[in-house]
Amino acid sequence: MKPKVYVTRNDYARIGYDLLKEECDLTVWDESSPVPRDEFLKNVAGKDAIFCSLNDRIDKELLDQAGPSLKVVATISVGFDHIDVKQCRERGIRIGYTPEVLTDATAELTMALLLATTRRLFEANHAARTGDWKDWSPMWMCGTGLKGTTIGIVGFGRIGQEVAKRLFPFKPARIQFTSRTDKCFTAEELAVSQVPFDELVETSDIVIIACSYNIQTANLFNDSVFSRMKPSAILINTSRGGIVEQKDLIHALKAGKIRAAGLDVTTPEPLPLDNPLFQMSNVVVLPHIGSADLETRIEMSRITACNILAGLKGVKMISEI
Repeated sequence: MKPKVYVTRNDYARIGYDLLKEECDLTVWDESSPVPRDEFLKNVAGKDAIFCSLNDRIDKELLDQAGPSLKVVATISVGFDHIDVKQCRERGIRIGYTPEVLTDATAELTMALLLATTRRLFEANHAARTGDWKDWSPMWMCGTGLKGTTIGIVGFGRIGQEVAKRLFPFKPARIQFTSRTDKCFTAEELAVSQVPFDELVETSDIVIIACSYNIQTANLFNDSVFSRMKPSAILINTSRGGIVEQKDLIHALKAGKIRAAGLDVTTPEPLPLDNPLFQMSNVVVLPHIGSADLETRIEMSRITACNILAGLKGVKMISEI
C-alpha cells in the first residue's frame, strides 16, 4: 500500500503535490486557506505524513489523533514554533523544514521594507494618489537615509548575514549585531561588530529583527526596550510577530519613543483592520510576504515534498530539524 499523506491546503506550488502523488495517496484540504482545526483532527488519523505550514498547529492533541502511523511532519517554512518538537521526538516522528531556500527572498524583502519605511514610500504614494501632493516642497515627505547611520541586526543567522551584505552599498557608518552565540569570525569576515543586546538597542538608528521565535525571544521587544531606543529609531521586523509585544510597540509609536516601524509580521495574522497600527502614517504593514518570491515558493514546495518522501523511506532529508 502507498503511504498516506495529509496536505493542509490546496494552493501550495503544484510541484509538491505532483512529487507526492507518484508515490503516496494524498488527502488534501481542498481550500486555499488553512484547514480548520476540527477538520484537521478529523482527517489526520492513520496518516503516515503531514505536509503543513506555519498556520497549522502540530501539538500533542493532533499527534494523538494521528496515531502511531505518523512518521513525518514536513512544514513549508523556516520557522517551526507551530510544531511541538519534543512530542515529535518522543514519538520518533521526523520533522522537515525549508530553512535555506528562502534566505535571499527574505533578506530582499527586509531591504524593501526598510527602504519603504525610512523613506516613507507608502505614505508618499498615498499622498500622490489622494491629492495631498500640491507642488514641490523642500521639507515635505523627508525620510531618513541609510548613509552614515548605525544599523543593528538582532539575530545573525543566514538571513541576518544576508541583510548585512545588502546594507553595505548604502554606506552606513556602522553595522552591528547581537547573537546568542559568539560569531567573531563571521563579524570580522563581514566587517560588522558583535555587541550586547542592550548596547545595540540603545545605539542603533535602525533595528532589524532577524532572530528566530522561541521562549527566549518571545516579547523580547517590549516597553522596557522601546524606552531605551533612540526617539529617532526605526524598527523593522520580518521574523515573527511574537518577538514584539505589539501593544507596547503601539504605545511607543504614539508616545514618540521611536520614530517608525516596518512590519512584515504581526500578532495576530492577519491583523484586524481596526488595529491602531493601520491608522499610523509612520508604520508600514505587509501581510507576511518575506518568502513570497515565485521561484522561492516553488522550491519550498518541492523541498517539503522531498523531505516527506525521504522521511518515509528512512533516508536523509534535504533539511531536517
